[in-house]
Amino acid sequence: MRELRYLFALLVGSKRKYVDPSRAVEILKDAFKSNDSQQQDVSEFTHKLLDWLEDAFQIKAEEERDGEKPKNPMVELFYGRFLAVGVLEGKKFENTEMFGQYPLQVNGFKDLHECLEAAMIEGEIESLHSENSAKSGQEHWFTELPPVLTFELSRFEFNQALGRPEKIHNKLEFPPILYLDRYMHKNREITRIKRDEIKRLKEYLTVLQQRLERYLSYGSGPKRFPLVDVLQYALEFASSKPVCTSPVDDLGASAPASGTLPPQLPPSTIEQQGPSSSDVPSTSPVQRSVIHKPFTQSRIPPDLPMHPAPRHITEEELSVLEGCLHRWRTEVENDTRDLQESISRIHRTIELMYSDKTMVQVPYRLHAVLVHEGQANAGHYWAYIYDHHQNRWMKYNDISVTKSTWEELERDSFGGYRNASAYCLMYINDKEQYLIQEEFNKETGQMLVGMDTLPSDLRDYVKEDNKRFEKELEEWDAELAQKAQQEKLLSQIPRAPAPSPAPVQAGEPEYLEQPSRTDISKHLKEDSVQAINKALAEQEDRGPEAIMDTSSDNAPAQAAPTQRVVEVAIPDVGTFVIESEEGGYDDEVMLTPNMQGIIMAIGKARNVYDRCGPEAGFFKAIKLEYTRLLKLAQEDPPPECDYRLRHAIVYFIQNQAPKKIIERTLLEQFGDHNLSFDERCRNIMKVAQAKLEMIKPDEVNMEEYERWHQDYRHFRETTMFLMVGLEFFQKKSYMEALLYLIYAYQNNKELLSKGPYRGHDEELISHYRRECLLKLNEHAAALFESGDDQEVNNGLIIMNELIVPCLPLLLVDEMEEKDIVAVEDMRNRWCSYLGQEMEPNLQEKLTDFLPKLLDCSTEIKGFNDPPKLPSYSTHELCERYARIMLSLSRTPADGR
Repeated sequence: MRELRYLFALLVGSKRKYVDPSRAVEILKDAFKSNDSQQQDVSEFTHKLLDWLEDAFQIKAEEERDGEKPKNPMVELFYGRFLAVGVLEGKKFENTEMFGQYPLQVNGFKDLHECLEAAMIEGEIESLHSENSAKSGQEHWFTELPPVLTFELSRFEFNQALGRPEKIHNKLEFPPILYLDRYMHKNREITRIKRDEIKRLKEYLTVLQQRLERYLSYGSGPKRFPLVDVLQYALEFASSKPVCTSPVDDLGASAPASGTLPPQLPPSTIEQQGPSSSDVPSTSPVQRSVIHKPFTQSRIPPDLPMHPAPRHITEEELSVLEGCLHRWRTEVENDTRDLQESISRIHRTIELMYSDKTMVQVPYRLHAVLVHEGQANAGHYWAYIYDHHQNRWMKYNDISVTKSTWEELERDSFGGYRNASAYCLMYINDKEQYLIQEEFNKETGQMLVGMDTLPSDLRDYVKEDNKRFEKELEEWDAELAQKAQQEKLLSQIPRAPAPSPAPVQAGEPEYLEQPSRTDISKHLKEDSVQAINKALAEQEDRGPEAIMDTSSDNAPAQAAPTQRVVEVAIPDVGTFVIESEEGGYDDEVMLTPNMQGIIMAIGKARNVYDRCGPEAGFFKAIKLEYTRLLKLAQEDPPPECDYRLRHAIVYFIQNQAPKKIIERTLLEQFGDHNLSFDERCRNIMKVAQAKLEMIKPDEVNMEEYERWHQDYRHFRETTMFLMVGLEFFQKKSYMEALLYLIYAYQNNKELLSKGPYRGHDEELISHYRRECLLKLNEHAAALFESGDDQEVNNGLIIMNELIVPCLPLLLVDEMEEKDIVAVEDMRNRWCSYLGQEMEPNLQEKLTDFLPKLLDCSTEIKGFNDPPKLPSYSTHELCERYARIMLSLSRTPADGR
């Protein structure tokens, strides 16, 4: 008792994230250990715990009694009484009995009321109301209900064939508010009347359902059809255009000659053919061999009807038949509708049978639900408890206490959904407010909260524990500080310099490929030279050589002494010889998709530039480039050709970024200093730079601008996670693939929460993440089955470090049915070992591991840091992404 008091006090006032119950649990284990040292069933444990607490309180009550009968709070809270009224071998009896947890059978019932009705009536209840019956039976009627009413749901049964217990996973619904008036002794007369009425209605309901079934499943053979459809088909057959020939004769007439008539055709059929019989050639003295023509011989004659039709029918016959079929079909439809409406009315009447005012006077509110997930021999437990002050459900799962909802409770507790279901329900009397109301200080009248609600001895105990916890924190902080100091000293030790890549300017939007004009970053050079003719075929005025022509009238008269002639190959544009000052451009930045588009736009705007000057040329070029990107954003390309990876502006347009963000991004690209290699490009670049300087601080929200670019960086990073994960998957490196796909899915989900075009196909990533887990689970199970200690340990390491931490990711979204099914498959694979014979050490390891696997918590556990991503240029990223997506389309995936 003392340890339980300490435990509950710490739960009220501890500063720790969770409380360690080991001391109390060890005492309980020793007290409840059975003679055969087997694990106790949870119901047995609860019964023994309540009995133990009742005995402990009884001792205390006896000590404090003052001439009055001692009151035991356990009895006052948890125990009630019922009256058993019945007939045994023709003799009536009445017994009053006390109950704590009220047991209910689950199998065969759909909701809590059905369970209670079955539990309250045993045997032939007619014998209770008649004087001359020798049948046996009894009814239970509650005479006194406890403030806290506990129902024990029996979800386990012994399988005689297999010789072991099995869990019942059937769905059983229970309400948030349970009215118990119909089970009270004071209402037994009216309840019996209502039960008789319900019985009569259910018998009538059975007759109506049988009649309806005859309409919906009509026929005498093995196959049945709705009668309305049968009549409709008959009507359609009768209304079809009559034909005068047999379909077999038509086929025979169109078949190649064989010298004889088909022997299976009766003479009457031949006579009915009329003129068509002349098409059949007479018997020839020379027999020709039959030539099989598979493509022409089986061709349906063009005049053959699509559906069977009557051979002969007169207008009068058709008129009478159509009239009858129409009338019969209408009659059947009306009968079917009347039956369905009657059945619905009876269901509604039964549902409302106990809804009158006299039968809703004893409300009990659901306060706690205890849940078990797993099988009969192993599983995981957690609880839902209603917080009456915050009016919401809380989920208590080991060290985790999280907010929950009725929908989550319903999903995990009703059963039939996964291997999880409620095994205990605790209802509290909704009229006994003292069960949930706050405590107040008698002197000040202020509400007591937290540790103020505890007695002085427990308050002191909790304060001491909190002091110990604060000291532990100080020691931990000191240890961390010392470790950080040591790492700092180690980092100051001089080391040999190592080659490093060129510095990248801080804060640059690296995905743009066209950073600000002060950018000096380098990218990996891409070796791809494309023919110019096709790429520039749509230009306005001149051929491709005119785009990069540097002999303009506006070119400078003298060339600098450092001027050089270089050959630049731009993919999708062409190869050009350019005169430029050394360092005037970064020839690798020239190869990016953004720069390709800008150079092409400037080339197409040359006429405007020559006629009206640089500013007009700039406006023409930027309009052309924006129009091109807008067109790309409106296309629906295949997955391997994702324009968002090539152009940030396509991503912005598709996701409806503000116009100012798109404009500034375009200006940054046109203002790139790498355009200075050519006089025309250099002048347009200067115009763009001037426009950038003219933008006032209040015209573009730079924080929003940076957020959009950060989102795009996040999108490219997610793409890399996905791409690398899929590459590993195709190499069957499932451990490596899993971590990349996990981060791809999580990042992608975050992106998609902001808009449907922010990320990639969620179902695709989910499928391959799920496939990784299933394949790793199979591999781990195979290692466990080997029986070798090292392999068994390796299999359990895979499960504990990879599979188990990932399960909450699959369970957190209940709409992902395939993920939930996969989790059930993995759990069932390991639960299947429970009924098999194995070495004691394997049994022990399995027993330790299964609760982790069967934990139904959706709390996301911490993972390792994201794997380091390699550095890809845009061209390389697009190329590798296209390659992996094409390979997926050629290899159909199961379930996709």
